[in-house]
Amino acid sequence: MSKSLQAIRGMNDILPEQTPLWRYFEGTVARLLDNYGYRQIRMPIVEFTELFKRSIGEVTDIVEKEMYTFDDRNGDSLTLRPEGTAACVRAVLEHGITGGGQVQKLWYIGPMFRHERPQKGRYRQFHQIGLEVFNLDGPDIDAELIVMTWRLWGELGLRDAVKLELNSLGTSESRGRYREALVEFLSAHLDKLDEDSQRRLKTNPLRVLDTKNADTQAVLADAPKMADYLDDESRAHFEGLKARLDAVGIPYVINPKLVRGLDYYSKTVFEWVTDKLGAQGTVCAGGRYDGLVEQMGGKPTPGVGFAMGIERLVLMLEALDKVPEELARQVDVYLCAFGEAAELAALALSERVRDQLPNLRLQINAGAGSFKSQFKKADKSGALYALILGDDELAQQVVGFKPLRGQGEQQSIAWDALAAHLATCVVQG
Repeated sequence: MSKSLQAIRGMNDILPEQTPLWRYFEGTVARLLDNYGYRQIRMPIVEFTELFKRSIGEVTDIVEKEMYTFDDRNGDSLTLRPEGTAACVRAVLEHGITGGGQVQKLWYIGPMFRHERPQKGRYRQFHQIGLEVFNLDGPDIDAELIVMTWRLWGELGLRDAVKLELNSLGTSESRGRYREALVEFLSAHLDKLDEDSQRRLKTNPLRVLDTKNADTQAVLADAPKMADYLDDESRAHFEGLKARLDAVGIPYVINPKLVRGLDYYSKTVFEWVTDKLGAQGTVCAGGRYDGLVEQMGGKPTPGVGFAMGIERLVLMLEALDKVPEELARQVDVYLCAFGEAAELAALALSERVRDQLPNLRLQINAGAGSFKSQFKKADKSGALYALILGDDELAQQVVGFKPLRGQGEQQSIAWDALAAHLATCVVQG
């Protein structure tokens, strides 16, 4: 096949066999967020490039190397969004929905784009569910975000496979003091740092703490710790967060190397990590960004949020065999009709059943075929039961009811009693 007729590397089709698990995951998250009082917002996938340069920073890897940026016909520089927070902040500022201290608890879902080397769990088009809260500045809302994700892991059966890591970045002033101490320490060990860390030391020194290089990590073992530079307010905020997590019984570890490289982040940062996905261990990352709204031209506005990668969590559900059994079955009942008169009656009967059982997954054979071929299709569909409608059944106004996945004899069910029978056998159990 011509390369131009293939998907772009790192941008993957999600096939019909995969979408049920995606819908299950997305639906579980959506119900959870609805129950906690969060409202969905939908932003465009394309924004002015300046938005991300201003929010993420021009000296970050995302802006320098990873963004999909192009000029449109008007000469404007546009970018496929690499993350959701900047776009969400732009939206709330543009529409004034955080003005006057209004609390907003928002969530979104959709594709993000970064030009990275594709590998398992890391793609050039990837999908995230993100959540942003504005105008709440206490540790209680930080705790709520973590509690919600903890509940989500429980509903998905993933609690034993994830670990919560916490840190506090303090205020911009206390972080500035820490940055100076870190730069001074690392500069004295420059020859022991890997090349990437040497570059980051000049542009974004806190990101050196993220390094995977073993030699640099050995140097960092004796480096200054962020906790020693925290201001009193940030320390009290962090203690308040930990107290709330302790009250709910959520286990966590303090990771002093957990940082964010941008100045608008402050106080709480957290990540849910796993060892079930190889190198791509972070499945959900969040934190407080009290300086971002002001940096983007708004009034000082507390903000906190998180984003979770759908691809990675779907991979976890599959790897840990946490896919609900019912997802393997896309059809509950398969209706086989033989002869034109039976096909017409089957169409009318199936719609009557759907009126009474709107959640029933009923498929009617869409083309003529022999008894054997239709039953083969019924079995392949994964349906629990087959309904049979031929000339004899049509004359008696009944359908044959045959179990496909267990023991049981075929029986005849009157048309008027069919919906109630299916409700008992399929919908209720």
